[in-house]
Amino acid sequence: MENTKLKVNQMAPDFCILDANNKSVCLKDFRGKWIVLYFYPKDDTPGCTTEAIDFSALREDFIKYNAVVLGISKDSCGSHQKFINKHSLTVVLLSDVDTKVQATYGVWRKKKFMGKEFLGTVRTTILIDPKGYIKKIWDKVQVKGHAKEVLEELKNA
Repeated sequence: MENTKLKVNQMAPDFCILDANNKSVCLKDFRGKWIVLYFYPKDDTPGCTTEAIDFSALREDFIKYNAVVLGISKDSCGSHQKFINKHSLTVVLLSDVDTKVQATYGVWRKKKFMGKEFLGTVRTTILIDPKGYIKKIWDKVQVKGHAKEVLEELKNA
C-alpha cells in the first residue's frame, strides 16, 4: 500500500481503544472538536519522543482552536504511561496493540529498513473536523516542525 487508504472529506472511521490509564476512548467522544490524530511507531524513540513533546508543548494553542491531540501506536497502556511520565506529555496516547485501528486507517503497512521489509506504523497525521470528516492527511511525516505545521493548518481551517 503506497499511502493511507483514507481520503480528504471522507468520514473518519470510528474506533474505541484504551488510553494510558486503561480507559476506553472512542473517536466519536470528541465530536464537536477538531481532532489531530497522529500515528507513530514506538514510545520513547527519538523521533516519536520529539513529536510527542512538540504536540504537548502546543497543547494550549490546540485547545484555543477547539482541538484535541490523540497519538496512537501499538505500544501497551503501561508503555504509554511510562512515556507520558518520563517526558511530562500532555497528549492523549492510545494503545492499538493489535494494530486494527492502524490497519483501518491504512498506516500499518510495509516498510523497509537496511534492505529488510517488515510491517510497521508509517508516521501519519490526520486532521478531523468537528463533524468527523477528514480535512487533511500528512503521510510519511517528517517530525521536525510538524506539530507547528498541523497547528497552522488548524488555524486556517
